[in-house]
Amino acid sequence: MKPIKFTNLLVMALIFTVAATGCRKKPVGVTPLPGSPTGAPQTPPRGPSMPPGERVPGEGTPPSTPQGTPLTGYPSNDATNHQGWIENAEALKAQTVYFDFDSSVVKGSEKSKVAAVAAYLKANPAAAVRVEGNCDERGTEEYNRSLGERRALAVREELISEGIAPKDVDTISYGKDRPADPGHDEAAWSKNRRDDFIVLTPPGK
Repeated sequence: MKPIKFTNLLVMALIFTVAATGCRKKPVGVTPLPGSPTGAPQTPPRGPSMPPGERVPGEGTPPSTPQGTPLTGYPSNDATNHQGWIENAEALKAQTVYFDFDSSVVKGSEKSKVAAVAAYLKANPAAAVRVEGNCDERGTEEYNRSLGERRALAVREELISEGIAPKDVDTISYGKDRPADPGHDEAAWSKNRRDDFIVLTPPGK
């Protein structure tokens, strides 16, 4: 009887050993990541975190909160939409819109100028307008090009809200390439943070 019991114990031990080995078997169809131990769980590496409120510097040192107004999403006109039209930079020169430092928000004090531009376009239905965004010299060229675009688009949105058709308002950004005042102080910079208006008239009109 004793040899039989001993044999049964060996068989049971063998079964448990095989079962335990099967549980640790490598999963089928799983490709191990390079440089990692087989079967080890992978945690994706974390990149450097951006401090709260940090963003790309613009005109000088930007404030910690984002500037600008949300746009309603009217698509920009094609760059060739008014190609060959006659340009008039003087007709709306007095309506140049000025902006605060590193901002694309159309100030309340400037909204009457936008309204005057809208009134001009309504009185001249054959005409269109190009809004040219500009910045002061501080900050990178890339950032100021983007800021100038946001300024032009912000005024375009204001014109559309005044009843001007989106197709009649083109935009372009010159960044800091076209200063109105070449000086290097706040008196000059305040003149360079602006949107200019160019009246576009079809040939023969």
